[in-house]
Amino acid sequence: MSNKNTGGSRAQWASSLGFILAAAGSAVGLGNIWKFPGRAYEGGGGLFILIYIAIVILIGSTAMIAELTVGRATQKNAVGAFRQLAPRWKWVGGLGVFTGYVILTYYTQVGGWVLQYIAGYLTSPGTIFADPKGYFLGNVLGADRFPLGGAILFPFLFIACVVLVITKGVEGGIERFNKVAMPALFLLLLVLLGRAVTLPGAGEGLRYLLTIDLKALNGSTLLAALGQAFYSLSLGMGIMCTYGSYVKKTEDLGKNTAMICTLDTLVALIAAFIIIPAVFATGVEPGKGASFAFVSLAGVFEQMPLGAFFGVLFYTLLFFAALTSAISLLEGTVAYLTEEKGLSRTRATVLSAVGMFLIGVVYTLSQAHYNIRGIWLDGASGLTFPVFGDFLEFLTDRLLIPVGALAYCIFVGWVWGPHRGVAEIEREGVRFPFAKPWGLLVKYVVPAAIFIILFAGMVMGLALS
Repeated sequence: MSNKNTGGSRAQWASSLGFILAAAGSAVGLGNIWKFPGRAYEGGGGLFILIYIAIVILIGSTAMIAELTVGRATQKNAVGAFRQLAPRWKWVGGLGVFTGYVILTYYTQVGGWVLQYIAGYLTSPGTIFADPKGYFLGNVLGADRFPLGGAILFPFLFIACVVLVITKGVEGGIERFNKVAMPALFLLLLVLLGRAVTLPGAGEGLRYLLTIDLKALNGSTLLAALGQAFYSLSLGMGIMCTYGSYVKKTEDLGKNTAMICTLDTLVALIAAFIIIPAVFATGVEPGKGASFAFVSLAGVFEQMPLGAFFGVLFYTLLFFAALTSAISLLEGTVAYLTEEKGLSRTRATVLSAVGMFLIGVVYTLSQAHYNIRGIWLDGASGLTFPVFGDFLEFLTDRLLIPVGALAYCIFVGWVWGPHRGVAEIEREGVRFPFAKPWGLLVKYVVPAAIFIILFAGMVMGLALS
């Protein structure tokens, strides 16, 4: 099977299940597991979950279908798709490829940190439990030494795994891997769920997540749910456009989108029902982000019977989530380089990975305020660049991703036309019963929601600067 669009057969998913698992694997990432539970806790538990599900159904699925239809209609990478449909809009595809590349520069580093924690819980859990913050800042980020493991060794192992899968191709690599990784991820989720809900005191956390308190409804809750649902589905980065380009014309894109969104949401919900009952049972303050996942959770595992064992399971879960997302991010760049620039798949993958890895090293060094003269400092003096990592995350999360998704929806809703998107969905006799509502959503509702996310993100960024 060829992986280059050079006039021969183009790579395709071998089965509907393979596509669904690969796309769900792309959507399921670290944000589902370490951001969603914290946001659910802050947003009122059951109320946040209810709002989140509604937003995924109305907004997330609408935007996903828009990207998938563009990809399958053209059978090209994100840049090639727009070049074929409307050359003046090919910058949208280029923006998606660039965004995915930038995200992967720091995503590979975090994936490496996850691998380091798996090794840590296997070999010396007592060291982590004794000083969780010190372990993360010292052993991983290198607050007082060069972080050979956190910046070089483990991130290299992580990106090597990504490269290995990508070089095997769409069917033989990405699809085959996700057919194993996604069931394994759900198995780990269920094992951890069983342990969390049976902890003494976990009932309070369960009640919190199952109680809908309308008093918690406010603008912040709505915005948090909107942003979480939006970023969770891998939208605005050209990933779904690229994955959609490998979908057979006989596939039901509407049905497949529903299944992808359902699997992604299930992972987030199960993660919440693991984390929130566990923190209620142990008294650890719920949080979201890297500090919670790498520091605060150590307190949960320490108080849990067989805590080191469940620590290994949790970080293995994070590893699978990070790896499936990283694979989709790199595939967007590789598809562009092979089809638009004529590179072989192996060369495109390796060259992309090397650049991502080198930039990513700087990301980890910036977290510890590394002086470019090679001297470790406490940040109080010297020439440091601690803002580099924050800048990358702000650039992608609050600017590039929303702009990319907004452009996709405007293109499908106002340039290409919803009727063409519906026609692509209904090929080969497939019926799309939500054609009219989808057209209205992609033209008006989703762009408005994305604009709100974009505006709010920029305002928050300026307020914090």
